[in-house]
Amino acid sequence: MNQTASTATTEPAAPTGWWARLPPAAGSAVMATGIVSVGLHLVHQDLLSEVLLVVAAAVWVLLAVAFALTFLRDRRRWVANADTPPALTAVAATTVLGTRLSLFGWQTTAAVLLAIAAVAWPGLLAAVLRHWQHHLPGVAFLVCVATQGLAVLSGTLALAHRGDWLVRPCLATFVLGLALYVAALTRFDLRQVDSGSGDQWIAAGALAISALAGSKLTSWPHWTGAPHATLRVVTLVLLALNLAWYVVLLVAEIRHPRLHYNIRRWATVFPLGMTAVATLSTSTAAGVSWLHPLGQVLLWIACAAWLVTAALLAATMTGRVKD
Repeated sequence: MNQTASTATTEPAAPTGWWARLPPAAGSAVMATGIVSVGLHLVHQDLLSEVLLVVAAAVWVLLAVAFALTFLRDRRRWVANADTPPALTAVAATTVLGTRLSLFGWQTTAAVLLAIAAVAWPGLLAAVLRHWQHHLPGVAFLVCVATQGLAVLSGTLALAHRGDWLVRPCLATFVLGLALYVAALTRFDLRQVDSGSGDQWIAAGALAISALAGSKLTSWPHWTGAPHATLRVVTLVLLALNLAWYVVLLVAEIRHPRLHYNIRRWATVFPLGMTAVATLSTSTAAGVSWLHPLGQVLLWIACAAWLVTAALLAATMTGRVKD
């Protein structure tokens, strides 16, 4: 008994700093904010877009510090978090922020973020896949989202003339992302459509970011003829499937309202924003003009969802409502 008591007293206490209280899924807030910023840029609402860019960048820096502190001070927790799908929000958030910075003209910074995401992606993806099970919630689709995020940022930098060689990794991660989507779909618990806390929307968001990656490849000027036609068709099919998921999930939300705040609600805002951006980008890349007004409507829906979620987060943090 004395030996047990001695062991218990010498066991290090769990860290209690602010960084220890941030869940791995916090990266979804950067993803949601960053992609809404991208959408606002595409419809020439530059002031609003830049405000959200600043917010996304500030939160990304905060989470990067928390990531580093957890690695240095609580290695056990860091390893445990790395095995879960929400850890992949770190990769996805980095690529979304990089994409927006590239559109802002900061190509070197965007390239650095691509390098960071590319280094982190294989290890986190492998760790998540090793612990995959069946009947998973919507976060299972983050394996696709993180992978397609690399494709989107690579394609964005290539189109910004930062290296033709980036088109090849863009295409490779695009194809791999589609395979990972199918794998995630086979493990997704469809009951989450009615009962999920917000991350069930990633089932649509993963198709949206796949369509966005496809639109980048379709826009590549050196691919003509059959390659261009094939990519155009694939992109349009992905967008159509994305919009179908959007309708299904929206109907489920109306039938079973879940109005309280949950951090997973940022994983709802992200697919709403990504669907809008994918629709706007596909309209241009595929030459389908009627998609543009649809994308604008979807974007303002995403903006409204961002505002509501941010307001609920603020109310939760100030104690006015319970998480």
